[in-house]
Amino acid sequence: MITRTLDTDGAVITYDVREGDGPALLLVGSPMQADGFVSLAAQFPDRTVVTYDPRGIGRSTKTEPAVESTPDQHADDLHRLIDALGGGPVDVFASSGGAVNALVLVARHPSQVRTLVAHEPPAAQELPDSKAALAACADIRRTYEEHGAGPAMVKFFVLTGTRGEVPDDFAERPVPSPAEFGMPVEDDGDRTDPLLGQNLISCTHHEHDFTALRATSTRIVLGVGAESEGELAHRAGRCVAERLGSEPVVFPSHHGGFLGGEFGMQGDPESFAVTLRQVLA
Repeated sequence: MITRTLDTDGAVITYDVREGDGPALLLVGSPMQADGFVSLAAQFPDRTVVTYDPRGIGRSTKTEPAVESTPDQHADDLHRLIDALGGGPVDVFASSGGAVNALVLVARHPSQVRTLVAHEPPAAQELPDSKAALAACADIRRTYEEHGAGPAMVKFFVLTGTRGEVPDDFAERPVPSPAEFGMPVEDDGDRTDPLLGQNLISCTHHEHDFTALRATSTRIVLGVGAESEGELAHRAGRCVAERLGSEPVVFPSHHGGFLGGEFGMQGDPESFAVTLRQVLA
């Protein structure tokens, strides 16, 4: 594996290249960084696999750390990264916030991507209950700013684990103590969390250009988890697929089904990779 850096607009991106004989496969997360794809990358020894840390996260820095990163900026970073790899076209598997960013990429630079598999993008704007979902995200951000990461992350877990529509009174509902999740109850004053402070609002509130996405030369496949049915990101993935006139592909396991124990989460990376290979074939 070769690690390189790339100067982009306002950021220095660190990325890893696992050399193989096949066409490049770019694995994209956000705010998850490259180390979340270790298990999935290992399933593709026959291909050149590229992973990276998004701007302001992990090994990648940005000139204005306190300013929230946007899907537009992330998409431009990906555009420049693919240029550095030779210009493409590459195949892209993108998950969660990374799927939001990759959809922006292919809307603007379709010639760089052959196939995009966008797995459970939390595109809350597309939900039938978008007003309540976006308000819940805003409440989580407000909780983070006022009380710190512990209480905000508990609300985030509750929101992302909710099956079905988000209740209008989400902000008023009681939630468990952070201690029940092994997180500190007291506010330590830190406000540098990449999820809560850098990506939550810009990612969920982004309005996609479906006219461009429907016209793109890139083959776009939406993916959803077999075990995450009814959850926000799963429902949003189905809504995006509907807007594009397609049916989503059901992948094994849950929202993090490609994980093999990274971050303490166990998915089914072997079976997940089998489905991904079939989709990319």
